[in-house]
Amino acid sequence: MTITINDELRSFIDPLTPVEHAALERSLLAEGCRDALVLWRDVLIDGHNRYDICRKHDIPFRTVQNDRFESLEDVMLWVIDNNLARRSVSDFQRGMLALRKKEIVAARAAQRAAEAPPADAAAAAPAGAPEDDPNDPPWHTREDVAKAARVSANTLSQIERIRKTAAPELVEAVRSGTISVSAAATVASLPADAQVAAVAGGKKELRQAARQVREQRAGTKPKKDALPEAPEDQVKALRAQVGELKDRVATLMTENEVLKQKLAALRAGA
Repeated sequence: MTITINDELRSFIDPLTPVEHAALERSLLAEGCRDALVLWRDVLIDGHNRYDICRKHDIPFRTVQNDRFESLEDVMLWVIDNNLARRSVSDFQRGMLALRKKEIVAARAAQRAAEAPPADAAAAAPAGAPEDDPNDPPWHTREDVAKAARVSANTLSQIERIRKTAAPELVEAVRSGTISVSAAATVASLPADAQVAAVAGGKKELRQAARQVREQRAGTKPKKDALPEAPEDQVKALRAQVGELKDRVATLMTENEVLKQKLAALRAGA
């Protein structure tokens, strides 16, 4: 039997801790592999840790096929949803999984849009056409993705920053719990070599690096204009600020309307 390991699928699952791995190994040695490994064609999609241990000790195992997937992307979404539902998965990993799912869903939507027929033909398309696939959840905003990951929108934003700019060593430090998500997002703003050096220094060095970045940011923020002490002067100052904000809103609305008109003109000429 040929079993293929897909590295991207496996990356969706956090590695077991030494204690967890030892416990699973003892269980398999004592009781055998009672649960079948799940395959899609020849790709292993569930049971990677059991598969490794069974191969190491020549423990017999069974496999079952899940044939309801049409593509590897379907498999990825299934694996992601399974892991998002697990209580043992950390906030960081759930955020990473949810962001990956967002990418897959967005890519599918873009592909459907590219393959969609012209507007007149699309209007006559029957309900349930690919462009209206009911299986895709509404993952249009950060709040949608954060809700699926069961984290706050702010935490998801931090995880997204880590995913985009953190060195692999810093990502691993977050996975292992050496540094918090918020602190890692701060350290991720440093150059890659500085991130690696901070990780190498351990928890204390990471906390110090995060604190230094925050202090530097606080020092570069412009100070807010102090309000006058007299109540009458405070009211005048606040009214002036409100007037400035109203002017800014009016300007933005005008710019927005101009952009809408340009967009409509571009669509009409397409």
